Amino acid sequence: MLKKHYPVIIEQDADGVFIVECPVFKGCRSYGHTINEALENIREAVDLCIEEKQVPDEISTTFIGVRDLEVVLP
Repeated sequence: MLKKHYPVIIEQDADGVFIVECPVFKGCRSYGHTINEALENIREAVDLCIEEKQVPDEISTTFIGVRDLEVVLP
């Protein structure tokens, strides 16, 4: 069985819900009330993107990484 790793971004909204996104696939987002639930849901979303033949070779962007940006507030 071939395995591939995809990056995911996890955020938490004001209500405590975890929002996850796989930036390799356009519009591949999901959520969950726990991190584990969110990760299970994004795995299903990624599987659907792969099934729809939306493979990364067809996507015009490449995930580079996540950085923290410091901004001075007025």
